[in-house]
Amino acid sequence: MLRRPLPRFRWLRRLGFLLLALVLASFGGLAGALWWSLPPTEGDLRLAGLGGPVEVTLDTRGIPRIVAADEQDAAMALGWLHARDRMFQMELMRRGAAGRLAELLGSPALRLDRFTRTLGLARRAEADLAAQSPETRVVLEAYAAGVNAWIAARGRFAAPEFLALGAPEPWRPEHSLLWGKVMGLWLSGNWRSELERARLAGLLPPERLRELFPDEASAGRPDELRAALDPTWLSRLATVLPRFPEPGTLPSSASNAWTVAGRHSVSGAPLLASDPHLGFQAPILWYLARIDLADGQMLAGATSPGVPFLVIGRNARLAWGFTTTHSDTQDLFIERLAGPDAYETPAGPLPFSVIEERIAVRGAAPEILRVRETRHGPVISDLDETPRGDGTVLALAAANLASGDTAATGLHALNRAGSVAEARGAAAVITSPSQNLMAADAGGGIGMLLTGRTPLRKAGDGTVPIPGWDGGHDWLGWAPFDTLPHVLDPPSGMLANANNRVAPPEHPVFLGAEWIADWRFRRIGMLLAARPQHDAAGFAGMQRDTVSPFALSLTGPESLLRSLPMADGAVGQAQALLLDWDGDVAASRPEPLIFNAWLKQVGRLALAAGGVPEGASGAPAAFLSFVLSPGGQGAAWCGGDCRVLAARALAVSVAELRTSLGENPTHWRWGTVHQAIFEHPLLRAIPGLGRLVRLEATSGGDEWTVSRGGLRGGRGIEAWQHVHGAGLRLVADLADPDSTLAITATGQSGHPLSPNWSNLLPNWREGRMIALGKAASEAPLRLRLLP
Repeated sequence: MLRRPLPRFRWLRRLGFLLLALVLASFGGLAGALWWSLPPTEGDLRLAGLGGPVEVTLDTRGIPRIVAADEQDAAMALGWLHARDRMFQMELMRRGAAGRLAELLGSPALRLDRFTRTLGLARRAEADLAAQSPETRVVLEAYAAGVNAWIAARGRFAAPEFLALGAPEPWRPEHSLLWGKVMGLWLSGNWRSELERARLAGLLPPERLRELFPDEASAGRPDELRAALDPTWLSRLATVLPRFPEPGTLPSSASNAWTVAGRHSVSGAPLLASDPHLGFQAPILWYLARIDLADGQMLAGATSPGVPFLVIGRNARLAWGFTTTHSDTQDLFIERLAGPDAYETPAGPLPFSVIEERIAVRGAAPEILRVRETRHGPVISDLDETPRGDGTVLALAAANLASGDTAATGLHALNRAGSVAEARGAAAVITSPSQNLMAADAGGGIGMLLTGRTPLRKAGDGTVPIPGWDGGHDWLGWAPFDTLPHVLDPPSGMLANANNRVAPPEHPVFLGAEWIADWRFRRIGMLLAARPQHDAAGFAGMQRDTVSPFALSLTGPESLLRSLPMADGAVGQAQALLLDWDGDVAASRPEPLIFNAWLKQVGRLALAAGGVPEGASGAPAAFLSFVLSPGGQGAAWCGGDCRVLAARALAVSVAELRTSLGENPTHWRWGTVHQAIFEHPLLRAIPGLGRLVRLEATSGGDEWTVSRGGLRGGRGIEAWQHVHGAGLRLVADLADPDSTLAITATGQSGHPLSPNWSNLLPNWREGRMIALGKAASEAPLRLRLLP
């Protein structure tokens, strides 16, 4: 008997079951692969090259304590831990610095790759390895061996991102030097300001430039050729340079650090606080760790994946932190061409040094980039491919690009230093970037030491591009370290820095003409003076302070705002809130939002009235204070009357806020829009997935508060997002090595499925700190690394 064919719907049902099974199997396979990429939490592991066993204790937050015989074994263990928890972060760092992001991300990353290849960061790091001390090279090699042990054991399971990208390449010692090159790039951007001022010099009269940049009286002199660059070309060049918030870029940097001597401390020993302000990401730049060696030495604080040394923290006798000095260590030189392949110098024409860089691009053909360098540095203007007709190019001279960079050796020496005097010796070896090293020792000493090479200029103040063909503005060398404005054991027993000017203009060593407003520094001084003695908990509270002296200066009894007639409706409500405000930029208050929106409009309207094209310049705090000064000095930027402009700016800002936050200003809250945002650098670009791995936290503060709440900028509600600030806070009491307090903003792990991906964020949001002591937390996890 013949069987009848199965009905069509039965075949469709079977096909559906098969497809479902395939989908489930795919999801199961992916889930299994993701689970396998999670790191082990216990057991004995073999690391070839170890001198002896290393015990690693991981507390419930994922913070390791490494117990090793010597620093070489500790460095290998730290390299293994960094790779275990942050291998993809390390991969992005080295690829970004080497100009190899397009291999992963395709054409969208080409602009950044062209930029870093032009600067030659990878070439310079490789050359600088030989400049490090033998002891430092040993530690760099041990760290690389630890990283490579993880890569060799895990392959493409080294981190979940490698499941799609393939196993990471082996780590080499010079890759750790790339971190310093990136920091040097992030923390010294004066050359961009020179481009901005040169463009404006062709658009504004000198007096307007001096008001826009009040500290820089020489900017834009019309009688000098250096100010005659074509504004249109400069604008075009600006568009090809990577800018925040693009991947791999940062906003203007800032940080806080302060210390007091033992007589101002409850414990009788110095206290030190440090909270560096960098761009937010997930995971954050910092990785907490404690290291104990057999000879009694210890380290506790913040490391950065990719680097074998403690960056900010303490050892048994010394604590330290960093802020950016904002010294001018970069100049743009206008070079005259002498034919197609040479440029003019005082000694006659010289050929360009030419390097051909091959940039691999995912999904596209490789690109060949021809990099030219002059005696001053790389030719930045070649990034604009449109030919110029004036026979000149722009070359960048930068201290952080100079050869013989021994920053790694200096940081290694700082890790070993036992006093402020020894820290001074280490600071002299940290050649880049230019930083203020805040230090305190258990013997009672405190000090602020400047690191980094500071150029000695034959002429000029470094504010605008300068002629390179005649040698008249060449660098003569570096300022001797001992001539820099270091401060040791001041009579007050207190030291603080918040990126403010560190020396008066008449100091023998010219550090620069460009300084940010000192409002955070003033507030730190107020808080230090408010109590005769301090403790670690009080310092931690200071780091979270959100009172803005800048806001008080623009809303207080003598302010221009007080002279405005009271408006009607919502604008009048907002105005009344500002007039009654105590300056606290708290997340729960409406006034911070009204104030920042008002200032944004004041800056926009004033720049437009003054003839500055949109996007050509920001409105610095000093400029805003000038425009809003009650004496009316800024009238030229206000169409004659800054009271009218201020009132219009308030009306416009309130109208914009009403469209998104409702009619009643008393119901608005700063924290509604001022969310701290931590995004995965790669996954954030994938629809749906980026949102799943994004971390957020309501936060207070703004650009001018000690608790820095740096804004994304731009237009729309996202402009108020908090994307730049203290991703690390650390406080050290030199009375007790076990009392070091620290917190980071995300978690120890870079794996989004790990419980340690975001577990530190609640503590960071609420201001709670973690003690990096010897005692293990509850239910610790233990790993033994064996030779």
